[in-house]
Amino acid sequence: MRANGRLTRRQLVAAAVLLPLGTARAGTAPPEVHRELDGARLQGSGRLRFIGLAIYEARLWTLAPVASGAWATSPLALEIEYARSLSGQKIAERSLEEMRRQGDITAATAERWLGAMKSLFPDVREGDRITAVFKPGESLRFFVNGALKGEVRDAEFARTFVGIWLSPRSSELTLRQALFGAPLDQR
Repeated sequence: MRANGRLTRRQLVAAAVLLPLGTARAGTAPPEVHRELDGARLQGSGRLRFIGLAIYEARLWTLAPVASGAWATSPLALEIEYARSLSGQKIAERSLEEMRRQGDITAATAERWLGAMKSLFPDVREGDRITAVFKPGESLRFFVNGALKGEVRDAEFARTFVGIWLSPRSSELTLRQALFGAPLDQR
């Protein structure tokens, strides 16, 4: 903080990334997370922005604190609360692009995964939530505004999808850091 009691621009930007919205304000897991991972706690949250526009708030719910290197073996839930309207088809296509950052995906696998995501992801409006509950080595269950939308019983899909946010290969490393609850660099 500056001597006059005002925050610097960098501190304001860092705070904006960490400000929780919705259910995270109270630190209470949404009902679908509570049902799937009884006792889950908010590990971290962050906001994705694109050219200054808020896209969504992401929250990581875990049963016990998860180290950034152990996420792929830990049951967890990733909750996305949208700040704007987006097409479900575009969300699926962008997700596949981000999944490809995790490693090679064959054309047949990419087609299968994209089809699954297109069937699971609706068009969203501000305030809508998509929650993915990760069961390592098994599946990924998707909830839309708390209602079960479907499950993909493909361990590789589940790990790669969650890796969009939690893998060291994520395109949004600041958001990844915030989800794991690490303090952002305030320099």
